[in-house]
Amino acid sequence: MTVKNILFLFLMFMSSVGIGQQAVPKDKVILVIHGGAGTILKSKMTSQKEQAYTDALRASLRAGYDILKSGGKSEAAVEAAIHVMEDSPLFNAGKGAVFTHEGKNELDASIMKGKDGTAGAVAGVTTIKNPITAAIAVMERSAHVMMMGDGAEKFAKEQGITLVDPSYFYTQERWDALQRIRKENSKAVELDHSDKQSVVKPEWKDEKFGTVGCVALDSNGDLSAGTSTGGMTNKKFGRVGDSPVIGAGTYANQQVGISCTGWGEYFIRNVAAYDVAALMKYKSFSVLEASKEVIRKIGEMGGDGGMIVLDKEGNVALPFNTAGMYRGYITESGDVKIEIYKE
Repeated sequence: MTVKNILFLFLMFMSSVGIGQQAVPKDKVILVIHGGAGTILKSKMTSQKEQAYTDALRASLRAGYDILKSGGKSEAAVEAAIHVMEDSPLFNAGKGAVFTHEGKNELDASIMKGKDGTAGAVAGVTTIKNPITAAIAVMERSAHVMMMGDGAEKFAKEQGITLVDPSYFYTQERWDALQRIRKENSKAVELDHSDKQSVVKPEWKDEKFGTVGCVALDSNGDLSAGTSTGGMTNKKFGRVGDSPVIGAGTYANQQVGISCTGWGEYFIRNVAAYDVAALMKYKSFSVLEASKEVIRKIGEMGGDGGMIVLDKEGNVALPFNTAGMYRGYITESGDVKIEIYKE
């Protein structure tokens, strides 16, 4: 083969991959999940527990994938994937929800469809087995976006959604975490009367990680994003974080879907999920550029956490500023990628 022929073949190859452009992957990502971000260190993880998390994340991915591959809608895939994690005691959502200061489990969830911008959320519920299903019901069967507390539970009952006794959510690990934080309570919160604001110190902030979320892209090119959580250990005063807040913890439009996890107050203040979508729309940022910029801003303010982002082309980003984040994605052909620690 002559040098001229070799050069011609080389140029044809480089043209096909697109020099200087963001190439669309041949096998695009169609579903991405997270199981929470925080101080997740390999040195503190047993091999058995690591395997348990990996198995649960894999099961979640497969549940959502099966919906998508059978022609199901993205919101149904999100629900299926999140159900797996809500039903596991490993995550701070559903069965594994953390305890409030009063020793209760209060759960939040939200979902949004990128196709038409419809959304639904529930907050502060205590008897709904799978809050993500209740959020979908609010979206599809009511004129509202968010319902909370007793009203949300009454609505769920009317819709035939599975309710459980609050004792269902009890796990020893979460209960022990509450007792530990109660003992350190005097170090956690102090009142600054000079400006009438409550100052929350960071010693206990990692007792919230485990929030779960999913973004899915279906065969019609429609995106949906959902998030579910048990909130923050030892939370008081009816506190609600970012997970049920559309635009803060969850957002989807026709271009991109986002689900967040972390210190909710900072994600609310930054309107984090929407900010990613705005950077992509108005500044033409990629999913990676936009999500990294938002996590950077949250970190500068003193917050921590992460997010999963999936766009309509199947490009994915999973940035976080903590020691780890339970995360994974599955491609159109079924290839699975699962990670836990900061690489």
